[in-house]
Amino acid sequence: MDLAEYRFSEAHTWAKQEGDEVLIGLTDFAVNELGDIIFVELPDVGVAVTADGALGTVESAKAVEDIVAPLSGEVVRVNDEVIDAPELLNEDPYQAGWLVAVKVKDTQELDELLNNDQYASLVEETGEEDEEEEEDLFGDGE
Repeated sequence: MDLAEYRFSEAHTWAKQEGDEVLIGLTDFAVNELGDIIFVELPDVGVAVTADGALGTVESAKAVEDIVAPLSGEVVRVNDEVIDAPELLNEDPYQAGWLVAVKVKDTQELDELLNNDQYASLVEETGEEDEEEEEDLFGDGE
């Protein structure tokens, strides 16, 4: 899948501009880390969201996590299909699994997010850090 049109936050959410709206969702990396998603809670239409603030919550067999908004704006649409069938996030996080559409306050916020290459580097670094932590925990017994 070509992710060139997507922008990413360090909190593993994505944003994709479509006309005067920006779709927001969870990245494939976030979904894989969570495992099987069993519940999603999203804001109502008309709610204002703030960049780096809570956008909703997602629950999996492993954890309950806040979904962090990648940018500020007003929720104009909510993906009810994801609420009814949270497994859509596991199956198709970049298309059918979008979460909300937002009318952004400042479109420059999109430019401040990571592009696909930058996000891929972040994920690679995160994976390396996780491996190092596992080595420290299980490596030499100290």
